[in-house]
Amino acid sequence: MPSNVTVIVLAAGGGTRMRSKTMKVLHQVGGRSMIGHVLKAVGAVEPERVVAVVGHQRERVGAHIQELLPDVVLAVQEEQQGTGHAVRVAVEALPDLGSGTVIVATGDTPLLEGESLRAFAAEHEAAERAVSVLTAVVADPFGYGRVVRDGDGDVEAIVEEKDASADQREIAEINSGILAFDASFLVEALPRIGNDNAKGEYYLTDMVQLARDAGLTVGAHAIDDPWQTEGANDREELALLGRELNRRIVSRWMRAGVTVMDPATTWIDADVVLAQDVTILPGTQLLGATVVAEDAVIGPDCTLKDCEIGAGARVVRTHGELAVIGDEATVGPFSYLRPGTRLGKGGKIGGFVETKNADIGEGAKVPHLSYVGDAEIGEGTNIGAGTIFANYDGVAKHRTTIGKHARTASNNTFVAPVEVGDGAATGAGTVVRRDVPPGALAVSAGPQRNLPGWAQSRRPGTAQAAAAEAASREAEVTSHEDDPELG
Repeated sequence: MPSNVTVIVLAAGGGTRMRSKTMKVLHQVGGRSMIGHVLKAVGAVEPERVVAVVGHQRERVGAHIQELLPDVVLAVQEEQQGTGHAVRVAVEALPDLGSGTVIVATGDTPLLEGESLRAFAAEHEAAERAVSVLTAVVADPFGYGRVVRDGDGDVEAIVEEKDASADQREIAEINSGILAFDASFLVEALPRIGNDNAKGEYYLTDMVQLARDAGLTVGAHAIDDPWQTEGANDREELALLGRELNRRIVSRWMRAGVTVMDPATTWIDADVVLAQDVTILPGTQLLGATVVAEDAVIGPDCTLKDCEIGAGARVVRTHGELAVIGDEATVGPFSYLRPGTRLGKGGKIGGFVETKNADIGEGAKVPHLSYVGDAEIGEGTNIGAGTIFANYDGVAKHRTTIGKHARTASNNTFVAPVEVGDGAATGAGTVVRRDVPPGALAVSAGPQRNLPGWAQSRRPGTAQAAAAEAASREAEVTSHEDDPELG
């Protein structure tokens, strides 16, 4: 790799064709902003300095870039007067720039790969060029600057679409917008760029002609993968880039030993980590920084964001975020794991269960139709169907603690704050408002009372009353038939 590399990332444009409140470079592809992907690739060239040129929504864009790359230098382009002007603003922010290599990249090429940028930089320095252009051959070059070569195949000029002749528009080799410069030439020549063109802007690509006029070397590094040079100007192009990036990510994981049953309906973000022998079933989205350990099976129809899934776990038709699922645990179907959920080894969160800020111990189970919020459930405990952890009193949230190997019955409500001891139990329909000692049985319902004839007296003329009356007569007849004295 070249030493003393400076990278300038252009991120000042407004991206009006996106028709969005969000700046173009901040739009997400594969779980990262577009500029986040570019900065990831830039890191592969091990630059000494990175300058990001910001303009529209500079506070928001600049803060995002600094979050990803704290040592970045931010340069503000007050008025967007073209790429040449943007690079001049960046150079002015680095008064000591005098030698080495300067790479200029755009902030909206999310498929750009670090290895490609490394190869480009290395070739540029090895060839001792004043200017190098990263190029690609595309099927439809409309809208791109065309790379014009001379009879010897050297780069003669880069002509923008609006300034190109009919013959030049037929050229399929395009300028990616990624260029490399000898730093001393860049500093000397930038002020000489003019704006005598159809758009009245300062084109950085005019540096090619300035270098040739000075008798310096200008070359091109053609990339075999045009997708890496593609930017997104509107939502449709953004979706196309997203689909292609996802195809590449899914393919990479399959080659690494992950089974993906239906790649077309599987979406995996760029920062997801999967172990060998993970199985992903159709309709699954693995987002953010999700990590899945070996032999886990995810899907079908799961969305997991920033989750940690243990070895051999099974997750079915579940939505989860910031949750930890232990080894050999099972989740789903139709479960909702909210942030702070932790399920221990061999534990279970079953159908139609919602959890939040809940620590469910090893081998503990919440199998059916329950809400578990702000709770701790001990090892080996079973929570009955239809249980509600009532954690909110209208002002503050409170926590419920249930000990080890407890058995709670169906249709319970735990009114927090409350604690149930190890080995304790509850009766069906119990509302637990006070602590339950270890080994105790808690019941809150009174003795059952039956009021004979209630339907007939309180609901006369209804189907309910008629059914009750008929059943009563049938029971009376049966009783007479069974009693010899009455028969």
